[in-house]
Amino acid sequence: MSEPLYQLVYYSRNKVSGQDDALEAQVDSILEASRRNNQAVGLTGALMFNSGCFAQVLEGPLDAIEATFERIQRDERHGDVSLLALDPIATRAFPNWAMGFVGHSTKNAKRFEQVGVRSGFDPQRLGAQKVHAILRDLTLDEEGLAERV
Repeated sequence: MSEPLYQLVYYSRNKVSGQDDALEAQVDSILEASRRNNQAVGLTGALMFNSGCFAQVLEGPLDAIEATFERIQRDERHGDVSLLALDPIATRAFPNWAMGFVGHSTKNAKRFEQVGVRSGFDPQRLGAQKVHAILRDLTLDEEGLAERV
């Protein structure tokens, strides 16, 4: 019997600073470490980032989620880390992503911009289900684009 799965949704205020190149390098560093660490402990998920905040979904075994979330809360690049949801799930929404990142494609950058315009991209106001749905839709688009390349 396999270990029960959980899903955690959180957001945090971005404390990463610098010009575009420096900012991109720091986000790339976060993604590289996340993918390596998540794969090692059986986590999947997706991350959305803008200059104001991060929003992320993590899914997998509860102990791995809790340890990862503790690390995120201690990370100086994240401020005001806020848990939106931690729930048991039957199946993973991001089975192919050790850590998906939305915004690589021009199409998704434009869609994400519109999310920000409509909501002020306040994940607390959006809520866990909406953040999850946005990340799921954008990640599926990214998968489709990657398959065509």
